[in-house]
Amino acid sequence: MILRVWHGWAAGAQAAAYEELLNTTIAPGILRRGIPGLRELDVLRGASDVDGTEFVTLMVFDDWAAVREFAGDDLTGSVVPPAARALLSRYDEHAQHFELVHRHRADDSARCA
Repeated sequence: MILRVWHGWAAGAQAAAYEELLNTTIAPGILRRGIPGLRELDVLRGASDVDGTEFVTLMVFDDWAAVREFAGDDLTGSVVPPAARALLSRYDEHAQHFELVHRHRADDSARCA
C-alpha cells in the first residue's frame, strides 16, 4: 500500500470554511471518481498557531497505478482545486508518499504474549 500525505494551512476564519469545503465537496468528489485502488481518504486538523490551522490529508492507495490515476503523470504534484487555493494561506506543492511495510494493531499484541 502507498500512503499519500499532503499539508495545507488556512488562516483565521478561512480554516472553518476550508474544512467544510474539504469535507463536503472535495473529499466526496474524489471518492465519487471511483479510482480503482483508492482505499480511503482521511482528513486531519491540527491546532491553530501563527501559521494558521494545519490540515493534513492522508490517502491510502493499493499501488502506484492508483496514485497515478488520482494525481496524473506528476505523481507527487499537489491536487488542489481553485476553490481550495482561495482559502489556503499556503500548501505543499508536492505530496509525500510512503510505502506501508507493516501495520501493528493493538489487538495483535495480545497474541504475541
